[in-house]
Amino acid sequence: MKQLWLFAWVCLVTACGQAGKPSSPEAGRQDTIRYAKGFTIQRHEAYILAEIADPWDSVRLLQRYVLVDRNRPLPDNLPPGTIVRTPLEDVVVYSSVHAAIIDELRETGRIAGVCEPQYMDLLAIQDGLRDGRIADLGLSTAPNIEKMIDIGAGCIIASPLQNVDYGPAGKLGIPIIEGADYMEAHPLGRAEWGRFYGLLLGKPEMADSIFRATEERYLRLRSLAQTAARRPTVFPEKRYGSIWYVPGNDSYVAHLFRDAGAAYVFDYIPGQGSTPLSFETVLDRAIHADIWLIKYNQTNDLTCAGLRTEYAPYENFDAFKNRRIYACHTGRTPYYEESPIHPDYLLRDLIHIFHPELLPDYSPRYYHAIKDE
Repeated sequence: MKQLWLFAWVCLVTACGQAGKPSSPEAGRQDTIRYAKGFTIQRHEAYILAEIADPWDSVRLLQRYVLVDRNRPLPDNLPPGTIVRTPLEDVVVYSSVHAAIIDELRETGRIAGVCEPQYMDLLAIQDGLRDGRIADLGLSTAPNIEKMIDIGAGCIIASPLQNVDYGPAGKLGIPIIEGADYMEAHPLGRAEWGRFYGLLLGKPEMADSIFRATEERYLRLRSLAQTAARRPTVFPEKRYGSIWYVPGNDSYVAHLFRDAGAAYVFDYIPGQGSTPLSFETVLDRAIHADIWLIKYNQTNDLTCAGLRTEYAPYENFDAFKNRRIYACHTGRTPYYEESPIHPDYLLRDLIHIFHPELLPDYSPRYYHAIKDE
C-alpha cells in the first residue's frame, strides 16, 4: 500500500512538473498587432497560423491560413485551415494595391498573372506583361480561368467582397488569400497588413522594418499637426449622378483628416463606410467649410471652370469661392498603390494643405490646388 501511494505521488509530481514547464518559444506565440483589427498571427514550431476576421460579421472568421515553409515536409496534425506553402509562388494578383505591396517587398518575380493591368502602373508589372512573364487575366470579377491554369497559378491574392464568392477560380483547388486590408479604419492598421504579406512572401523582417519606419514617420507627422493653432474644416469628393457619398467618422479618411489637424464637417455620421447624401444636404453642412478635397481620374486636369460646367451649384461652396479646392489625379499619381502601404505620404500632403506653415518646403505628392481654367 505504501509503495502504491509513493508511485501515485511520483506520478502527480511529474505531471505537475511537466504542466509547469514553459512551452517552446515558437509554440503558440502570438505576434503583437498594434493597429490592424482584421488579422492575427500565431507562431508554432512547424507552422504559422494566420486568422482573418470577417469584416462584416465580428463573431466569425473569414479565413484561417496555416502557413508552412515550402522547403520543409508538411507536418502531421496541422490545425484546420487552408494550407499555404510559403514563400508563395506563381501568384495571381487581382488588385493594384496588392501588386504594389509585393513590389515593395521586391518580390514581383513571384507574380505569374494579374487582373485589370490597365490600372497597374508599376514598372515591374508592365515590363512583365510586355515580355510575357506576367499574364493578363482580364477582369477580376471574371478572370480567364483557362489562362490561369495554363500559367500554373499557385495562389490568388484578392480583396473579398461581402456575399460574393470567387466563381470558377474558387474551384481550382489553390489557396485564395483574402486580403481584407482595405476594410481597416485606421491608416496604420491598413499599413500593418504588410506584415501579413511579408510572411506569405518570405520577407517578414523586411515587412516589419517597412512598417516600423512608416509608423514612426506617421506618428511624428501627427504630433506635428497637433501643434497647429487652428483646425480648418474640410469635406471630401463630389457628387456622382444625384448622390454624394460621404465617409463616416470612423473611416480611414476621417482618421487621416483628424491626424492631419483638420475638423471633418461630417464627423456626426457614424461608421466606417460611406453614406449617400443629396447635394442639398452636403451644401447645407459644408457650405462654409474651408477646404474641399477631390480625387478624380479623367483625361483633362480638373479646374474650377470644369467643376462649374459639370454642376453650377458647386459655386455656392466657400471653398470654391475662395479657391481652396485641392485635387488628386489618381491616373497620374500612385495614390492607390502607395497610400495603403505608406499613409505617412498622404498625411504629409494633408498637413501641407491644412497647415502649410508646418511644412514650408514640402512639394505635394498627390493633391494640388486646382486652377481656374
